[in-house]
Amino acid sequence: MVEISTSVLTVPKDKIIKTIYNLEVAKTDYFHIDVMDGKFVENFTNEIMQEYCGYMKSISNIPLDVHLMVTDIKKYIDIYLNYEPNIITFHIEAVKNKDEAIELIKYIKSNNCKVGIAVKPNTDISKIFDLLKHIHMVTIMTVEPGKGGQTLIEKTINKIKELKKYIEDNNIDIDIEADGGIKIENVNMVKNAGANIIVSGSGIVSSNNYKEAIDKMKCE
Repeated sequence: MVEISTSVLTVPKDKIIKTIYNLEVAKTDYFHIDVMDGKFVENFTNEIMQEYCGYMKSISNIPLDVHLMVTDIKKYIDIYLNYEPNIITFHIEAVKNKDEAIELIKYIKSNNCKVGIAVKPNTDISKIFDLLKHIHMVTIMTVEPGKGGQTLIEKTINKIKELKKYIEDNNIDIDIEADGGIKIENVNMVKNAGANIIVSGSGIVSSNNYKEAIDKMKCE
């Protein structure tokens, strides 16, 4: 069965406390924290995501899945390590070269945190193959990063399949997370392709019943 990482990006500030509580009751596996710096992507969400992380750490035990859509990766790693996340994911497109990626991976691990690498829809997945043995998760972006409520780009499904095949052929123990535009209606596409962690925001938080939405995504 897959795990669900619920994005709170689109949750209004006046509803976040109730939403955190309701998502915990509904048994989301992770809270997905979409951190944007206004440079790597157009939107800026850092301040409100820090606020939301503070609420989560004070009232919930659900692990944090932090997705950094930023250019100054080290700066934001340091900010979000304060919230003791389960995993911090950064974009391969935001690093200059493999050496920088390795240094960031080592730094996150040295702070007792798992590491993920995210890949945008138009980035060749083979670009990260030689990093897989160093990390815990790959996040395949199934939309262009930067805002919630987008439609899943179907060509990204093949990227999930390609990654899954490489992982199996090389016997690598790693999670595949799919992120963007995933709802009950299309979740089977990404699951069948090989993703075992599903990020969903509006597909869950815009529903009338969080538990029903999460259960259906896990069991469809």
